[in-house]
Order: sequence, then C-alpha cells, then structure tokens
Amino acid sequence: MKMQENIPLQDFTAFRTGGRARYFSRVKSIAELRKAVRFAKEKKLPFFVLGRGANLLIPDAGFSGLVIKMEMKGIRFKNTAFVRRTANSGAARKKNDTAVAIARAGEDWDSFVAKTVWRKCAGLENLSLIPSTVGAAAIGNIGAYGAEAKDIIFSVQALNTETMKIKKFSNKECNFGYRESFFKTNVGKKYIVTQVSFILKKKGKARTEYKDVQEYFSQQKIIAPSLKNVRDAIIAIRTKKLPDISKVGTAGSFFKNPIVSKRKADALKKEYPDLPIFALEEKRAKLSAGFLLDKICGLKGYKKGNIGLWNKQALVLVNYGGGTTKEILLFAGDVKKSVKEKTGIKLEMEVQVI
Repeated sequence: MKMQENIPLQDFTAFRTGGRARYFSRVKSIAELRKAVRFAKEKKLPFFVLGRGANLLIPDAGFSGLVIKMEMKGIRFKNTAFVRRTANSGAARKKNDTAVAIARAGEDWDSFVAKTVWRKCAGLENLSLIPSTVGAAAIGNIGAYGAEAKDIIFSVQALNTETMKIKKFSNKECNFGYRESFFKTNVGKKYIVTQVSFILKKKGKARTEYKDVQEYFSQQKIIAPSLKNVRDAIIAIRTKKLPDISKVGTAGSFFKNPIVSKRKADALKKEYPDLPIFALEEKRAKLSAGFLLDKICGLKGYKKGNIGLWNKQALVLVNYGGGTTKEILLFAGDVKKSVKEKTGIKLEMEVQVI
C-alpha cells in the first residue's frame, strides 16, 4: 500500500471539483484497508472511503485527513438450491433457479451488472449504467427504473474500523430505505463495506413495468424482451436523458424524490393533475422531484454561471466547466428555495458533501 500526499481530488469526482487530500491511499485488500485505517488513527486524522466519486462533493479547501480509494476487486457466482413444495402434492423438491453473485466493494457497478446479464441472471439489469462501485451501491441503496439494490442484496460484509474485525450483515440488518442504509447512520459509519452478495434469478423474467421502458420496447416493436434487451433499453434511455460525463461534471440525479404526507400529495395532485405519485404506505407518498423542478417550477435548463440543471432532465445538476463546490452548493440552495416557495416542499440532496 502506497501513501501519497497532497493529491488533487477533483480528478476523482464526477463533478470535477474539490481541493487536495492531505493523504491518499489506494487499497486492494482487507489487509491494506486495515493498514490505511491504522495509519489515520495513529496520526489522529479523519478519513473517508472513495469509490467512483459519482455521488460526492469535496470542499474546495480539500480534505485534511486520509482519503481511502476503494479498489478491492473480485466477482464470483455460485448456484443455490432452495427447497420448495409443489402446489398439488405438497412434496418437497429442490429447485436450482437462483444464483448468488458475490462482488467486492471496489468493483465497477455497471461492469458487474453486465456480467450478471451475460449469465442470464435477473435482478440487476434495470440498474444498468449507474456510475458507482458495488460498495457504494449498497450503502446508498441505488435505484432506477422500478428497481432498487435492496431488493436483490442478500448480505453485506464490512470492516469495523474500531475493532478491525469483519462483520457480515443480513439484508434486514442493513436497514435499507430510500437511498439510505444502516451504513449512512452515525453508528454505521464506523463500518467500511468490503463485499456485497446478491440473490439473482436464473433465467428470470425481465421487469418492464416502468413507463420509459415500456415506451422503448413499443417503439422497438419488442414483445418479449430478454434481460439483455432490458439492459440495452436502460442504457439507451439513460444515454438520451443524461449528459456526457466525459464533457461535463455531473452526478446524475442531484435531489431525492421527496416523501410527503398523503394529504400533501393529494393537494398537489389536485393542482397539478399530471404529477406522478408513488404510494409508500397509508399516510405517506413519494413524489417526482423531476416533475417539481420541471413542470411546476420551470427550472429545466436553468443556468447560473458555470452551474445549471440539464436541459433534458431537470433532476440532473451539471458543472459545465470551471465551477467550484461552493458554486454547486449555492446553486442547489437557490433551486431548493424555489421549490419550497412554489410547493412548500423541502428538497433533500442525494449527493453527499464531505
């Protein structure tokens, strides 16, 4: 493990902003991870783990501690057999219709998804092309096009940075929520995710209920889409809607879809009949942040200085070049204020600020 000093972090974040890291280390194994954490403790330095930097804002002043770049790689698959009972006789029988995919935290998320689709294992195809590592995907419970990571995750392995021991968390223990998990809590932050296991359906049926996906297959005249068809569809849809990250700085969706009371959702629906509402439970509902920004506040394409909202998707905040973290946060604050004044809803950022 090599310890570097004064490394510019803008080279490692999707927004291309942020100052320098006092110390910077790439870790490729649990042994190296432990060594990096011990280094920070011995020097009494703060530290954080960096994946692809796609959902992260670094202060312009930089970070005075240690940045640990997660580069632990490795993917393996194994078949599983579950005992089931037939509908008629009730007799027990084994059915080998699932597979476990185990990926280390530093693996590129989309490359991992591609491997599961190639093996015809269903579950992750709707989460194609999301810029993330496997570890970050579990921590943030990423979701898109009708799917969330929590629905497929079986267990998460993590290093306790206090005891230096590895602990395995079941799906339930991860306490997943909308873009949330146990690992984002004050207690959970002492753990560093090192590996994630997923339960996939062998030769499973593709999920196509999301509106954009249905429209894509209708246009392509595909009646019975395969998993690869779904992956291709998601990639095409995302590529059309989202900016080219090789040209501009962006983290994709910048704000969370707000969760409000059912009463509040119904009131807005009455005023704006086209507002998409996703029921969560009897008294709460999730609204489309993109609709609030675009159709209600008219902010799609809004730009101020180097920062703006993408002209094809209002939920995407973009650094057009030369912008700073301070500019991004000030711009986001203006957007949140506009939505609050127009709808009474306080938007929350999906992007994490160090």
